[in-house]
Amino acid sequence: MLHQTIEKLHALKLAAMADGLLAQTRQPDIDALGFEDRLALLVDLQHTAVQNAALGQRLKASRLRQTACLEDLDLRTPRGLDRALIQTLASCQWLRTPRSVLVLGPTEVGKTFLAWALGHQAARQGFSVLYHRLPHLLDDLAIARVAGRHRQLFARLARIRLLILDDWALVRLTAEQRRDLMEVIDDRHDRAATLLASQIPVDRWFEQIGDATYADAILDRIVHTAYRIELRGESMRKRGMVSSEEAARPATTSTA
Repeated sequence: MLHQTIEKLHALKLAAMADGLLAQTRQPDIDALGFEDRLALLVDLQHTAVQNAALGQRLKASRLRQTACLEDLDLRTPRGLDRALIQTLASCQWLRTPRSVLVLGPTEVGKTFLAWALGHQAARQGFSVLYHRLPHLLDDLAIARVAGRHRQLFARLARIRLLILDDWALVRLTAEQRRDLMEVIDDRHDRAATLLASQIPVDRWFEQIGDATYADAILDRIVHTAYRIELRGESMRKRGMVSSEEAARPATTSTA
């Protein structure tokens, strides 16, 4: 009967319960637990397995570095990280509202790691996440437009609960890029959260967008109600700091 039950659990894709049941039979004191307690343990195992699998899928789809976690943030080095604000963002209420987050500062002060860590936290709390460098996303949109797939890509981006755009405003936009970016931002306005990481000061974003009408419309939807984190200080590499942040940061990422 035990063998048949385990086979049926596997057939029902309840592998964690099957493994837990087999493990229970090997515990000499398991009979001290009643049926409901033993069943509750098996259900907990299966529930945890399902949650872990779903998190793994969200992280795989997100393009995040899975090693980046808020728990690994260096809050001791003075660089503009406010512990209370980080705790507020860790609750992910800003994703439910939703509101934007701006992570600003010079190169190699930890912007990309912080963006990844906030994305990882969002994924852990059940939100879909997607990380893109803005130049690459604009290239993808241009290719999709040529192939006639741009509407599908816009729709997919609109459904993502947290869109992280790194290297924001790094280069001046073309007319087509402005239109595409406007559509992405407008589709998400008041519906989903967006995180922007940039080494370009906010007062230069207007210039980088390159058109007053589009710049007003895009920035109005992002900047005014956003949480703002302005990192400062020397490059972590120049300071010779080797931390969990530094270990997770790719050497080729300009905003890390």
